[in-house]
Amino acid sequence: MNEEQRLALRETFRQAADGYDRARPEYPAILYEDLIAATGIHPGDRLLEVGCATGKATRPLAARGYRITCVELSEELAGGARRNLAPYGVEVVHGRFEDWTGGGFALVYAATSWHWVDPDVRYRRAWEALRESGHLAFWSGSHVLAERGGDPFFDQIQEVYDEIGEGIPDGWTWPRPGGLPEWRSQIEETGLFEVVLIRQYAWEVEYTAEEYIALLKTFSGHITMQEWQRERLFGETRRLLGARKVRRGWGAVLHIGRRIS
Repeated sequence: MNEEQRLALRETFRQAADGYDRARPEYPAILYEDLIAATGIHPGDRLLEVGCATGKATRPLAARGYRITCVELSEELAGGARRNLAPYGVEVVHGRFEDWTGGGFALVYAATSWHWVDPDVRYRRAWEALRESGHLAFWSGSHVLAERGGDPFFDQIQEVYDEIGEGIPDGWTWPRPGGLPEWRSQIEETGLFEVVLIRQYAWEVEYTAEEYIALLKTFSGHITMQEWQRERLFGETRRLLGARKVRRGWGAVLHIGRRIS
């Protein structure tokens, strides 16, 4: 994905604001436990979240008593986050993390949003926002398939993706649980952070046909499809699943780096 495509795709999420919070999965509780243990953050510490969307990854930390500021690019998603996070006193700022200024945070973190931030400035901006010995953490929720292919639905629906011109590139294979790419070298090459933890997680979620379609509507690649492509894809999803549920595998890689003075 080139820079022009990245900028265009990250703007699409404003169209998914209404369904994002309902459709996107929760991250495993153990991920937050590992994050807290590795960073040593305590209730009352100030945290900065990059790209909070509707607050899916904010609530588990806000409920533990951390003071959180979120910077969200989409005005629509920021509005949803303010409503969802109002009971926790979370501050939600509408704007670009690349332009935002502030400092003294114990942790800067991003859940399924770090790859949307300008790669030329994201690590430097995080470094500037952190206090001495503060930490940067990021992770993403990704589709993974079990060794034997997982639910047969995904092989069946792939034929529809091919038909509508949205098939996977030649030579590309689905990642397996525990086999997602890690960004250790990228973090270390900045010279700004020392890697303290990289850990992989895997879990599964079951969806009805309508629940799965609602999930697809929150992905940038599906938002930008033409209407006829979505109608064909969603129609075949309903036909193939019928009354049964699809079992989708999820994976995430938690990256944590400590700020180097």
